[in-house]
Amino acid sequence: MIDSTAGLEPVVQESTPSLIARALRRGIADGSLAPGTQLGEAALARSLGVSRGPLREAMQRLTQEGLLVSHRNRGLFVADLTPDAVEDMYLLRTTIETGALERVLDLGLGEATADALDAAVDAMAALADEPRSAAMVAADLDFHHALVEAARSPRLSRVHETVVVETSMCLHAMRSTYTDAASRLTEHRAIADAVRSGDRLRARTLLVDHMRDGLARVSEGA
Repeated sequence: MIDSTAGLEPVVQESTPSLIARALRRGIADGSLAPGTQLGEAALARSLGVSRGPLREAMQRLTQEGLLVSHRNRGLFVADLTPDAVEDMYLLRTTIETGALERVLDLGLGEATADALDAAVDAMAALADEPRSAAMVAADLDFHHALVEAARSPRLSRVHETVVVETSMCLHAMRSTYTDAASRLTEHRAIADAVRSGDRLRARTLLVDHMRDGLARVSEGA
């Protein structure tokens, strides 16, 4: 009899600290734990329904990732979006996403990628009456995630994942700068259209300009 399970990897159960770390990242990403928020260990353990041991381990992981910072004699805080940190993060995002764009076009995946990008813009358009909502932020993130994933580069995707939380923090910070959804939709749709047409220079220029606009808006909304 042929062993149909050959080659399957054992299922690895996620550890409690990993689950806690994920919950904390989600709270930081969606703004529930805003930049500068002090994290009290006892209160947080009660809120999450966990013991302090795995919580400390999870918080240590996020400290190593730069999402939490420890201030001597004061405690642990969600990292602030300092101007230098935001500028550096946008530099990394621009590098990742323009790299993804180049690979998408090199592989001849412009049309399929544009379909995914348009779907994200359609989701944003459906939220046009809520330009400052968390749902709009999520749809915006989906657009950029779709672009990077379309490149079929595990390493680009992995690096992109490291900045997703900070990206979300920035998008939440800039929410107040959008009085309507028109400019947001126009920018994203134009990038999708350029990708569909295979216009490499226009797509790259639009993407870089979009990143510059985002950086300016975060600075304005901070």
